[in-house]
Amino acid sequence: MATTVYDAVIIGAGHNGLAAAVHLTAKGWKVCVVEAAEAAGGAVKTQEFTEPGFRHDFGAMNLSMFAGSAFFAAHREALTAAGLELVPAPHCFASVFRDATALGVGTDVAETKAGIAALSQKDAEAWERMLADFSRDAPHIFALMGAPIPSFQTAKAVWKAWRALGTAGLYRLARLLLATPRDFLDGHFENEKLKVMMATWGLHLDFAPDVAGGALFPYLESMANQAFGMVIGKGGADTIIRAMTKVVEERGSEILLGERVVGVELDEAGKATGVSLANGRTISARKAVIANVHPKLLFDDLVPKNSRLGDLGDTFDDFRAGPGTMMIHLAMDELPAWSAGAELSDYAYIHIAPDMRMMSRLYAEAMDGLLPAEPALVVGQPTAVDPSRAPKGKHVLWVQVRVLPAEIRGDAAGEITETDWDEVKHAYAERVLDIIETHAPGTRAKIRASAVFSPRDLERANPNLIGGDSLSGSHHLDQNFLFRPATGYSRYKTPVPALYMCGAATWPGAGTGAGSGFMLAKMLAG
Repeated sequence: MATTVYDAVIIGAGHNGLAAAVHLTAKGWKVCVVEAAEAAGGAVKTQEFTEPGFRHDFGAMNLSMFAGSAFFAAHREALTAAGLELVPAPHCFASVFRDATALGVGTDVAETKAGIAALSQKDAEAWERMLADFSRDAPHIFALMGAPIPSFQTAKAVWKAWRALGTAGLYRLARLLLATPRDFLDGHFENEKLKVMMATWGLHLDFAPDVAGGALFPYLESMANQAFGMVIGKGGADTIIRAMTKVVEERGSEILLGERVVGVELDEAGKATGVSLANGRTISARKAVIANVHPKLLFDDLVPKNSRLGDLGDTFDDFRAGPGTMMIHLAMDELPAWSAGAELSDYAYIHIAPDMRMMSRLYAEAMDGLLPAEPALVVGQPTAVDPSRAPKGKHVLWVQVRVLPAEIRGDAAGEITETDWDEVKHAYAERVLDIIETHAPGTRAKIRASAVFSPRDLERANPNLIGGDSLSGSHHLDQNFLFRPATGYSRYKTPVPALYMCGAATWPGAGTGAGSGFMLAKMLAG
């Protein structure tokens, strides 16, 4: 077949790959994005998994990181013109506890403080101090996370932080980056419920209460939700995908869906020059091949092993997956009636992870290959914020089951005997619904239809989610920052000249912030 030549070919139409395409096309590059799936978006998709008219976010639901990203700031006008719509969630997240009480965070500082003060006046004052510290520290933290690492931009961010905060301030931020959630929270608050509410955010990555490096995400999510609120996508998280796709295509570039890349083309010198597709077509790239795919898939499956560079597959062999995840999508006649209060029906997220002991136990169980007896649940209530996702008067629930084993060795509760996810997933989903029912009696009776995605199903739907790892690699300290995804490759380059990586497996990691795609595109095109 004929060869088509572009400035860049991007393998994978995840949101980072599309962000790179948006920026490159804004700089005059002609780009081709090739995606094996029939729809763009990677883990950021919205589909009718249950019944017609009920739109469920496949993976990501919270778009706050995207809304606050440098990428969106740079391309807001074009994306908004292309139809991107975000919906604010004034009541962001809450945790429910075993005694039928709850604690939540929203954009009303006085309301949040009142909830904390009912538990501890001292902690309410400490929360206000932390929020003030956040307004001072956040620009420096976000500057670091928005810079390639290492780079002059990183050094500049550290220097500006030192000028603004002093040496003591830098040491304080460094301790935050290294601390466990428990140690950080114990150092600032006295009430256990407040600490549990914040620590639960660590499980969104792969940080149990006592894992070093896990304090940052609970701190940032808690404070950012208080300061700025949460946003979700109007009609679904795929609003960002639809807008980016439209921008790229309107600029004369191409997005190929349902086309599988089977190899990266190399010249005699070992430089990446394009990709070959399963249909026999070759797409050539003058300047760059960008892989928005997991590095293990890239080097095990796509980069030739008989090139002059040798077999590069072992370069990223030590890059560990994070824990597995299960997704349960529910079409509902009504939202759950939470025992802790009717006001919880206004929140975008309800966390069910009621104490530190439970969080530590479930993490240990999952790491041992056991189905946790009591998993951590993130119950998303998107139709509480955006009714357009369901028929009038109806709702959807987005239930994320966090910290599960990819391969099952047993059941910590001793109830499930099978060890194959295809056989286990519905029984385990019933355990999840039992937990929700405990905190919101009558929920089962409101379910119209359901769709369950085990960790294995998630990987089938998106091969980048190895073992159902929604993070594309653990964020523990030994493979974060300079070490993500491997020592020497944190700046998106690979051992192959002109072949680059982006996506959640690269710095700054998982989330919808489009950071790696945007930073790589700026490095390539300015």
